[in-house]
Amino acid sequence: MIDFNIPPFTGNELQYMADAVHNRKICGDGPFTKKCHAFFEKQTGAAAVYLTTSGTSALEMAAILSDIKPGDEVLLPSFTFCSTADAFVARGARLVFVDIRPDTLNIDETKLEDAITERTRAIAVVHYAGVSCAMDEILTVARKHHLIVIEDAAQAVGSSYKGKALGTLGDFGCYSFHETKNYSMGEGGALLLPTLDKRDEAEICREKGTDRSRFFRGQVDKYTWVDYGSSYLPSDINAAYLWAQLEMFEEVRADRMASWNAYDEAFRPLAREGLLELPVIPPECLHNAHMYYLKLRDLKERSAFISFLKEHGVMAVFHYIPLHSSPAGLKFGSFSGEDVYTTKESERLVRLPLYYRLPEEDREHVINTVKSFFRLI
Repeated sequence: MIDFNIPPFTGNELQYMADAVHNRKICGDGPFTKKCHAFFEKQTGAAAVYLTTSGTSALEMAAILSDIKPGDEVLLPSFTFCSTADAFVARGARLVFVDIRPDTLNIDETKLEDAITERTRAIAVVHYAGVSCAMDEILTVARKHHLIVIEDAAQAVGSSYKGKALGTLGDFGCYSFHETKNYSMGEGGALLLPTLDKRDEAEICREKGTDRSRFFRGQVDKYTWVDYGSSYLPSDINAAYLWAQLEMFEEVRADRMASWNAYDEAFRPLAREGLLELPVIPPECLHNAHMYYLKLRDLKERSAFISFLKEHGVMAVFHYIPLHSSPAGLKFGSFSGEDVYTTKESERLVRLPLYYRLPEEDREHVINTVKSFFRLI
């Protein structure tokens, strides 16, 4: 069976993890954590980057730093993972789901203003598949209505919009380094700050509500509990695992892109025949080959397609059940306007195997199996 995903492993992970143990500094903000911070600050141009225990933790920090309060409304797509919503539900906010675009499957920027009320506090955008939302239009709406923009860039490490790294365009950016992501530390994430305005607050929030970071910089003679916070620091052992991949950042990206391009070229003829639809990458977007998906005709055909692939040794998955139709979504939010594309597109989409060092022969087997399915219908 060809796996849908195998976590990235570049070769030095175990050595660096052992080094972290020998450094006798395995808790948060050790030497490897600092290396990761510096790498992403340089790579993205962010003013500050902080590793977190997960992408969910990064989103929770963004919600806290945005001062989301009970009764506030947050606009977000329903076509996303529940972490995007959980971060705001935890603050007592009401979720307002906005329909997606059928091309990129990102939140439809043209439907935002109709969803805004006097209680709207923030817009949480999700860069699906590492392809940017229409950020110019979204930021224009946000500025007009004095709203905070939080980028859920969990899938978008290494992606950009008009030359600027995703995660640095809004007020806060959130990465994920889960084992399914391009670069992994098992469980982990990062919060990106485009400016230093919220640096002190972010450090306090991340350090259990203490000013411990200022103490280690010599800015205070002792540290104490000063505000609400939690334990959002990952172990330096986790950061060591991630650092091994960041050292090979471009190689990992190029390897994944080779698989993405091979799929795209192979399936273009099927798309021209109208048998399926392929991912759309707007010209202003540079993506990171996080995933390759196909859109089938409908739910029935997708189910048959996934079963066919499995029977022929290929694991493929769908993505996502829309949040607004889930029990929690019904409890904590509502859909703004008409659900034109969210459910329809979610029922057609299927993701193909794509990971670092996917063997070429496995990739060709996936391609040939997909083509075989369409020769039979």
